[in-house]
Amino acid sequence: MRDDDAPGPLTHGMGRMGSKDRASPAGRASQRLTHIDETGAARMVDVADKIATVREATAECVVRMEPETVNAVREGTPKGDALQVARVAGIMAAKRTSELIPLCHPLPLTSVGVDFEYVAGGVRIVTTAKVLGQTGVEMEALTAAAVAGLTLIDMTKGVERGVYIESVRLLEKSGGRSGTWKRKQ
Repeated sequence: MRDDDAPGPLTHGMGRMGSKDRASPAGRASQRLTHIDETGAARMVDVADKIATVREATAECVVRMEPETVNAVREGTPKGDALQVARVAGIMAAKRTSELIPLCHPLPLTSVGVDFEYVAGGVRIVTTAKVLGQTGVEMEALTAAAVAGLTLIDMTKGVERGVYIESVRLLEKSGGRSGTWKRKQ
């Protein structure tokens, strides 16, 4: 984002927003974006000096569909058991998060869970990722939720073309220096 009205593309170092221009992140003392260095260049955060702790994160994805499509998911779609395929896709995605999100650290995940709940107008997917490591697993839980949701869309598109993801969001995280955070409902 440029902080001037000059025409032309944004190039390295141009238009960096100062801390006074950014909204204050909830629950964080620092307003600095950790994946941006002092010159504005992207960087991977150095976690070498952090202590390895058990870290866990839970995320959700809500997939909206017509009641007939929900019934098809319950009974089995033409492609098979949609929820089981989405579960495996979510687990696989969590394990590959660092390949999808450029500045994420590769993590030795100790567990990934993908669960489903039928809700009015769709399916709620809840994912949990866990690690004994030096950095959190929020992105792994979010990636698992998003890919499980996309897979559910793929599994049901032959029944209904209008299936969509309503939201993907972090619900809670624990471990590390910042401790526990829970989304206020």
